[in-house]
Amino acid sequence: MDDMIPIGHFSRMSRLSIKALRFYDEQGLLVPARVDPSSGYRYYRRSQARQAEAIRVLRQIDMPIGDIRDVLSSGDSEIVSKRLRDHRERLRSRLAEQERMLRFLEQLIDRGGYALPYQVTTRQIGSRPVAALRLHTILPTIEADMARGFGTLVSAIGTAGASPSGAPFVIYHNVIDERVSGDIEICIPVPVGTAFAEGPVIFREVPGGPAAVIVHQGPYAEISPAYHEAFTWIEDHGRKPAGPPCEVYLNDPQAVAPEELLTEVQFPIDRL
Repeated sequence: MDDMIPIGHFSRMSRLSIKALRFYDEQGLLVPARVDPSSGYRYYRRSQARQAEAIRVLRQIDMPIGDIRDVLSSGDSEIVSKRLRDHRERLRSRLAEQERMLRFLEQLIDRGGYALPYQVTTRQIGSRPVAALRLHTILPTIEADMARGFGTLVSAIGTAGASPSGAPFVIYHNVIDERVSGDIEICIPVPVGTAFAEGPVIFREVPGGPAAVIVHQGPYAEISPAYHEAFTWIEDHGRKPAGPPCEVYLNDPQAVAPEELLTEVQFPIDRL
């Protein structure tokens, strides 16, 4: 017991809060050397401070818990190096995205808060037979959730012996932001009658109808002004929203630069 440190003292030594230490215990990252059976009080060894420091630093650079677990548990230096390289690339991508958003914000400020001019048109959207997957998500994870969702759809379509028959799109059933989660529906057009095995992917026909349509060119993260412009147009022209908007992805983000991405946003309205 001479080497044992109570959790409060270990918290001050490691600069990790007691709440964080309990969380890392639950995650199997930093398990106490001893837990008092009667009080549940946790004790740590002094030597665990090195592991605590590694966790603290890795969390400061936002490494996912699963990757930290691999880094700490692996005795293979190649695995550790790969996890660190992968996370470095994620950080570089995130920094590039943040810099792009800052430039976008500067452009908005320079234009007095207004986006670049958009042209709003109206047209009748036909019904679309699709493979569909509905997900509940929130803004911080929506990009990763959509990527996994599209992967699930593509796999299900291949298993069904079918092929995509049009541009993929996402229906936004709820307003989603940093604090409020909601439902999205990921859709890939497929031939009528495509049958899927029981599971999360279903075949359905997305009904058509009149819509206000606007095309956004540029990164997906900069699409919000297109929504502002479309809703302003709808109000100014005496139309009423008639359903959730959807984003149709007209080109492949793997094949073009972010500045060249084309997204058609369709807003169902009560009449043309």
